[in-house]
Amino acid sequence: QCQLSGLWRNEQDSLMEISAVRDDGDFHGKYLTRVTLTGGCARASPLKGAQQQPGEGGWPTFAFTVRWDKFSNATTAFAGQCFVDTAGKETLTTMWLLREAVGSLEEDWKATR
Repeated sequence: QCQLSGLWRNEQDSLMEISAVRDDGDFHGKYLTRVTLTGGCARASPLKGAQQQPGEGGWPTFAFTVRWDKFSNATTAFAGQCFVDTAGKETLTTMWLLREAVGSLEEDWKATR
């Protein structure tokens, strides 16, 4: 079984710490990114999410959001799945959408990455 709680590191050397996953699948934690929109110094940002309990023999899916409110006016939504390989190594695979605030409706086209 794949456990989301704990410390995770991605390919860009960012860190994510997830507290214990509650019985209903909810979890929270913090995310320390090494990649910023402004090139400035990143700080730990809060994350909140939920894990869908897998069916028999499956791996759990999950989603969470990170609010970059301390150094950027943006929010990122992640969705993914947790896997365990034959050696017992846990891996999270995710896709993300980042929404940056823009000043007008005309600029909306460039707000999501």
